Amino acid sequence: MIWGLLNREYMGVKGPMKSAVNLDTHTVTDIQFQAVSLDIWDAKYRLTAKDGSKIDENIDDTYKRVAQALADVEVESEREHYFKEFIWALRSGAIPAGRIISNAGAQVHKPATSTINCTVSGTVGDSMDNILNKVHEAGLTLKAGCGIGYEFSTLRPKGAYVTGAGAYTSGPLSFMDIYDKMCFTVSSAGGRRGAQMGTFNIGHPDVMEFIRAKRENGRLRQFNLSLLITDEFMQAVINEDDWKLAFPVTPKEIEVDELDIDDESQFVWRDWPEAGDYATDNEGLVACKVYKTLPARRVWDIIMASTYDFAEPGFVLIDKVNEMNNNWFCENIRATNPCGEQPLPPYGSCLLGSVNLTRFISRPFTAEAAFDWENFRKVVKLFTRMLDNVVEINGLPLPQQRNEIQRKRRHGMGFLGLGSSITMLQWKYGDPAAVEFTEKVARQLALAGWEEGLELAREKGPAPIMNETFEVTVDMLRKRPEMRDDGYEVGDKVPGRILHARYSRYMQRVAAEAPELVSQLAETGARFTHHSSIAPTGTISLSLANNASNGIEPSFAHHYFRNVIRPGKKTKEKVDVFSFELLAYREAIDPQGMPAGVGDDAPANNLPDYFITADEVTPNQHVDIQAAAQKWIDSSISKTANVPTDYKYDDFKDIYLYAYEQGLKGCTTFRFNPEAFQGVLVKEKDLKNTQYTFTLDDGSTVDLKGDEEIEYDGEVHTAANLFDALKEGYYGKF
Repeated sequence: MIWGLLNREYMGVKGPMKSAVNLDTHTVTDIQFQAVSLDIWDAKYRLTAKDGSKIDENIDDTYKRVAQALADVEVESEREHYFKEFIWALRSGAIPAGRIISNAGAQVHKPATSTINCTVSGTVGDSMDNILNKVHEAGLTLKAGCGIGYEFSTLRPKGAYVTGAGAYTSGPLSFMDIYDKMCFTVSSAGGRRGAQMGTFNIGHPDVMEFIRAKRENGRLRQFNLSLLITDEFMQAVINEDDWKLAFPVTPKEIEVDELDIDDESQFVWRDWPEAGDYATDNEGLVACKVYKTLPARRVWDIIMASTYDFAEPGFVLIDKVNEMNNNWFCENIRATNPCGEQPLPPYGSCLLGSVNLTRFISRPFTAEAAFDWENFRKVVKLFTRMLDNVVEINGLPLPQQRNEIQRKRRHGMGFLGLGSSITMLQWKYGDPAAVEFTEKVARQLALAGWEEGLELAREKGPAPIMNETFEVTVDMLRKRPEMRDDGYEVGDKVPGRILHARYSRYMQRVAAEAPELVSQLAETGARFTHHSSIAPTGTISLSLANNASNGIEPSFAHHYFRNVIRPGKKTKEKVDVFSFELLAYREAIDPQGMPAGVGDDAPANNLPDYFITADEVTPNQHVDIQAAAQKWIDSSISKTANVPTDYKYDDFKDIYLYAYEQGLKGCTTFRFNPEAFQGVLVKEKDLKNTQYTFTLDDGSTVDLKGDEEIEYDGEVHTAANLFDALKEGYYGKF
């Protein structure tokens, strides 16, 4: 029975409880899981034997399995102690990412799976052999349950001459189609839908085709797409300059074609992920042949129109990513994991986990509502040890992936339930108090994590890269001129721990807050190179956190529908969902509390005005919250600024410039547009207000509202889900 019913009976109170002044500190932990949360745990995270029998009887059994697997990494004499500690942390709000929850401690039943959510491919080289080799590696990675990201602008543009083949290339997008089909095929054979990210440089000659790629029904649907946006391009947009679309040339091409690389109208010098055989200058910049020159504003407008109508491509501000990278001295990042919160080097992996912030709220919805900072820091420190232990049981399929994670031991701890917590504290998401709270959460997570990183290094040793020696280069001194001021010269040898702790722009920020901590990290070396990242946490929020708000986001809605894939169903199924804060409010304050419904007979809203949703937050407020957290997050943040369908395009365009000005590493937006796609989360009013037209075999048409149910092929579907499945070509293929 739920605590609230017991309390009301004990207190002799009948009917709705109007005050929460007597709530117990940990009341929110006792709210019953809604059916959809248990359903998703059962489908995605519960361990099941080959014969279908359930090994995890309940969610606590899942936690015990995970805690035991991570405690077994410790020395034998400490395993029982850390099993108890890890169980406490899991029950108190630490939620490892889905692959850890699903696969840790499950090797007897699933020996070929990984505890790592996502990876980034090795660099896709500009040759048929390399392209197909990376397809093979990606297939093995997806089979192990990991998502994967790639950069495709390393491939020469469509129409370029391939000397070895004596023909002209079909371009990067045609090869992306191969990766797309491979992902769909591999994911169809496993228990997890495949996830891919394709990134593409804003200066590539085929960038326009990349921007428009998803306008073709069913194309690249196994991909999220993001542009690598450079400072050079952003300045060209701001200054209304021209923008050159270019691709590198080799010394042989320069000689054979008698090219003049000093002609600025024909060539531009740019950074490139791997210089390889391309012509380079003394600073490592690559000579790129100009294929086309366009006004930067025109390119910008095409990107904005695409994101407005199709929610893609996303933005990765790649120069900011590399400037703030803790491993700035040995990495050139060009790709991210599928949701963008982890920019990674070739073969890098995202080992993720999130702290459920709602578990630290006491006396919610009252004037005495507060956040338990002491227990939050304790959970963060234990969780840091847990995620570090996952490195030893990573289960990655490729040796390059295993070497990368063991050398640097990076992980990404973030949080979920921020939006729910802000509501429970009676603030509005995006208001100054909420922004201040967000920064404090991120700052305390960072400081507690790096404190634990130092202690773990003293106990178990630092990440191997910390004790490696690196030679100072011209490029290093160009990026960090203060090294020259400190007496370093080209050719000097410097330990990785010094370059990491003393010269990382992020660690310099931490040093301003905790100088002694960073000084000791420079001396000892940290246990890991990266500690924090905020993931979208969609299914773990909905399941293990009882639909607390995703990651850094506000709640999408307080009562809505989620489209879920069911085994044996030919389309997605619409499922009824409540936000965690609404469940908590109905339990603590008003059992009848509900947002406004849709239709003439629907009930009016009877919730406090601080119960706002994602599309009630202004785009600038979305960016402000992200910027507050990004200051203390050493990797990146997966965040989407939701805007209403009728949001003005001219106002929409300003979001991305504002994000750039605020120093973000990336930006993504979503505007409900049923002509393009429906999305995973759907509001009732959007379904009711959207009409879908079906053309029958005889040429006649039928018009249905999105929420209307229709029987087709022996099954009942909502009109919206059936229309989407037929249009996108996935009907009957789940």
